[in-house]
Amino acid sequence: MTILTVGIDLAKNVFAVHGVNEAGKAELVRPAVPRDKLHELIASLAPCVIGMEACSGAHHWARLFQASGHTVRLIAPKFVTPYRMTGKHGKNDAADAAAICEAIQRPHMRFVPIKSLPQQSVLMVHRARQGFVEQRTATFNRIRGLLSEFGIVLPLKAATVRRRACECLEDLPGYANTVIGDLLSEVTRLDERIAQYDVHIQAMSKDDARAQQLMQLGGVGPTTATCLLAMIGNGHDFDCGRQFAAWLGLAPGQYSSGGKTRLGRITKAGDAYLRSLLVLGAKALLAAAKHKSDSISRWAVALAERRGYWRAVVAIAAKNARMAWAVLRRGQAFALPA
Repeated sequence: MTILTVGIDLAKNVFAVHGVNEAGKAELVRPAVPRDKLHELIASLAPCVIGMEACSGAHHWARLFQASGHTVRLIAPKFVTPYRMTGKHGKNDAADAAAICEAIQRPHMRFVPIKSLPQQSVLMVHRARQGFVEQRTATFNRIRGLLSEFGIVLPLKAATVRRRACECLEDLPGYANTVIGDLLSEVTRLDERIAQYDVHIQAMSKDDARAQQLMQLGGVGPTTATCLLAMIGNGHDFDCGRQFAAWLGLAPGQYSSGGKTRLGRITKAGDAYLRSLLVLGAKALLAAAKHKSDSISRWAVALAERRGYWRAVVAIAAKNARMAWAVLRRGQAFALPA
């Protein structure tokens, strides 16, 4: 019988493959496939549905398998765990491949959009820039921690740390002067790196008409617009804007039973970087809304007064996510609210 579904447990060098036929019986069980043999094995199969966990290298393999005529589904690892038959097989690569094969056959399973090479190139810029930002924050915290040993306690604000550290530099004894001076130089170098990547992001946003259209939304700048395009493309993997907001973790978790609806905190289930960009944009929109009279600004101000600052920020971020999905799906047909 023809193999219809294949689950692959990805790794660095040795992969596990599990394929089943239309009756659900295992037809292809390979617990140890070398890396250089995997593409050859999958290319030899008739077109089928291939599932993999969304992890390092998954999008590369997905593009290769799609080129061979297969339909590829990437799934979040946490959705695979319930289908692993732990009591029977335990935790191993072969059991993971079988669980992936089972999970992707579920009719209501949610999948991760497969990224193209240009999308991954843009995401590399974002990941590298965010890495430099985190290094800079860590360096500031290191300066604060070291200076506290000399009784110099500095606040969290980066500009204040930079200024106060420079002021007290000459008063530090011995090698402390050298260490703090080197750390301040490292901060300056990271500032230059981040500025360079900001220029790259600005250039990418100017070259893309969809990014320009996204930037018409309040609270969406070049960084958020280019990240949205790299993450979801045209948004065809989502049926509606609410589904996209829920995928990002901006929708409340439900704890409903007995006909009574209980909504909890937001799930934070999606990509933390993109969600943080939308939240930061929402904070900027809310800060500027007090001086504007359009419908979204009036709604944001009224919401903050009624429900509090942070609930309003999250609601604005979710609304922006839904409108961004509408922009990507409808294109020029999308019209901003008056």
